[in-house]
Amino acid sequence: MIKNQDFLEKIAAFCIDKSKKRGATNSNVYVSNSISETVNFRNRQLDESDRSDSLALSLTIYINKKKSNISSSNLSKENLEKLIEKCIETTKITPEDELNSLPDKNLLAKDIKDLNLYDEKNYDNDKKIEYLNEVEESVFKKEKIINSESSFSEKKSNFILANSDGFLKGYKTSSFSAFCVAVSKSNGSMERDYEYTNKCHLEDMMKSSKLGEIAAKKAINKLNPKKIKSTKIPIIFDKRLSKGILNVLSSAIFASSISRNTSFLKDKLNTEIFNRDINITDKPDILKGLGSKPFDTEGVQSNELNIVEDGILKNYLIDTYYGKKLNLQSNGRAGGTTNLFFENGNLDFKELLKSNNKILYVTETIGHGSNIVTGDYSVGASGFLVENGEFLYPVNEITIAGNFKQIFKNITLANDLEFKYSTNAPTALLEGLTVAGK
Repeated sequence: MIKNQDFLEKIAAFCIDKSKKRGATNSNVYVSNSISETVNFRNRQLDESDRSDSLALSLTIYINKKKSNISSSNLSKENLEKLIEKCIETTKITPEDELNSLPDKNLLAKDIKDLNLYDEKNYDNDKKIEYLNEVEESVFKKEKIINSESSFSEKKSNFILANSDGFLKGYKTSSFSAFCVAVSKSNGSMERDYEYTNKCHLEDMMKSSKLGEIAAKKAINKLNPKKIKSTKIPIIFDKRLSKGILNVLSSAIFASSISRNTSFLKDKLNTEIFNRDINITDKPDILKGLGSKPFDTEGVQSNELNIVEDGILKNYLIDTYYGKKLNLQSNGRAGGTTNLFFENGNLDFKELLKSNNKILYVTETIGHGSNIVTGDYSVGASGFLVENGEFLYPVNEITIAGNFKQIFKNITLANDLEFKYSTNAPTALLEGLTVAGK
């Protein structure tokens, strides 16, 4: 079982108290315990089973405007005292930085809302194996499947965040996830695809048979792909990919990127960067949300944040340190976004497919081709050619390229948003991209 709150609180309080007695003007400490269990299958056979139990601490000490950090997995009092002493000595010889400080006390979270992020239930190893057996059996019901790999993981975590201004709070989380990779083969063509499920609560996970069935179907649909000529064509990103647009946006609007002048969105606050139909929200208080959290990694209250309203960039992601550099107040985004999503568009999925005579429907990209300094984008891709709303055949060995300044302005969203991840988006139509083929 994971350590309870009292155990973690005592360690955190001990570190804060000892740090002050040793000369720290301020300090904060993060104490966590997590237990994870994973079972892997390959071709209907048990491949691996493992369990890990992690207990760790990270301590930050301030002496006026000097700051240093130290971490350890040995939480005995004797070792903690040595760590604190070492951190104090390191802090004394660290250069001063006028921006070093704890968050504003008035911004710290006070009442912690229960977001239903923890599930006491669990699967023992036999139940995990049973689940994966069902996954694998459903995969191999399809004749063209020749190989498979699947996994079931369960993680329970608890933590306490404390600082010398009196903040002492934490909460438990749980995560249950499973994936299945299927490999198909026909007429010399071999393809792979996957399906994935991840939930806070065990009962909300995708059924095992459905997981395997979807993975197999996706892998078979990609068989015998064709090449297409280089062209400019409207591109639809499957929901698995369209959320990646938000990942680029969030990286580009971190206060650290803005202050360092390493973002193509520097000086774009209150500027129209998307078309007027686009709204983007970061919502930390979704019940059972995979990204839900009542406060950020500094203890600052995380409230709903409108990132983009009617196409206009309204907020950066701001922590304490880089917020000071930008003369902006922290908005509870130290550590990143929570549940970030595009709000639904006006078209249903079929309408989006029929919005142009020919469309390239992309289901997979290869490589990390996003440059947040310039906004340039270039990745390998595969998917399907769509004509008059009908899927014709799979295509591969293509490269798609463009710039996010133009991509943002030319997005049309469907109304099929689902909350499967911490970052989510509907199916998205992108125009103005170049496709390089044969």
